[in-house]
This record gives sequence, C-alpha cells and structure tokens, in this order.
Amino acid sequence: MIALPRGTLFEETLELLDRLGIDTDEVRSNERKLLFSDAGLVTVRPSDVPTYVEHGSADIGITGKDVLLEQSERKVYELLDLGYGQCEMVVAAPDHGDPIGDALRRLGRVRIATKYPRVAAEHFAASGRQAEIVEVKGSVELAPLTGLVDGIVDLTASGKTLEENNLKVVERIAISTARLIANPVAHKLKAEQIDAITERLRG
Repeated sequence: MIALPRGTLFEETLELLDRLGIDTDEVRSNERKLLFSDAGLVTVRPSDVPTYVEHGSADIGITGKDVLLEQSERKVYELLDLGYGQCEMVVAAPDHGDPIGDALRRLGRVRIATKYPRVAAEHFAASGRQAEIVEVKGSVELAPLTGLVDGIVDLTASGKTLEENNLKVVERIAISTARLIANPVAHKLKAEQIDAITERLRG
C-alpha cells in the first residue's frame, strides 16, 4: 500500500505513479474516495502520511520534508528526495522596522505563530533566542496583522501570499520538497520491491 498526499503535492504525485505504470485513473475520477485497494493506494492529508507509514497501514508514502521535520519522532525511513513541490520554510514578519528584534530587545522573547511548532521552537532555540510559540490551524499570515504575534514560521513557494499581507522573509530555515518514505519493517520484508521503486524514481 502506498500513502499519497492530498493537496498541493497530489497532482505531481499521481503523474509520478503514472510513470511507474501504476493505474491512477480511479483516483483521478473519484475525488471523495480515499482507499483504492485494487491499485494499492490510500490518499490522506500530507501530515497523516508518516502516521500511516509508521504504523504499517502503508509500506511507503510520499509527503513534504516540512511534515518530516515537524514529525521528527516518527519511525520512518526517508528514502529519496523526489525534487518536486519545492517551497521554503521561513520566518516572516511585518514589512516595517524589525518587529522580531524589537520584541527580543524589549521583552527578551518573541511571539511566533505557526503550523509547525516544533520546527519554530527548535529554530529559535538553536540561536539562543526565547520564543513563545502560538500554534494556529488557519491562515498564519493573519496573526501578525492583528497584533497576536511578532512574526510567523510558515512555508512559502512564491512569496506572493506574504507580500499580499505586507510580510517579508527575515530568516530562512529549510527547503522542503516531496520525499519518499518507508515503514522500517516493510523496508526489510519487501526490500526488493521497495528498492526497485526507489531506483526507478531515482532514474
């Protein structure tokens, strides 16, 4: 079973499977269905792919590096950087002055909104800065505009959304692309099949 990420990586992932000779017609023609037993595919949110792979419901899966950084406790093997779906994890702040530096100087800490609390906390801790992390599920860009936080940690592809919300990139954390991951047990038991898929994708 292969776990596929719905959302921004979905279309390119299906194209990748087409190139491997896996039939994705049923997936393409049925938006509401999630499990495709005949094709050996399950479609889930990108953040759920490591869960399905770690627990063995899927032998392999495809998700973004951003998800793997945030869920670094998951026991999965990262096999391959697939190279598509590229975006960047950044720290962004309102496009006037130095809100993050000002907060650190004034209060000794900065308040950051994000969907990636672990990545954000580790990034600020690594440079010895104290950060209060506010986890949000919706539009992160709104948080600094309403005065909830001093800055955000988020993914950006073109930077357009940040720009539209008068935010600027102040620090770069990591590049994120689609990754192929495997369940460690499946990787042992089905080494030949999984290695064959990995090689074909690498080619």
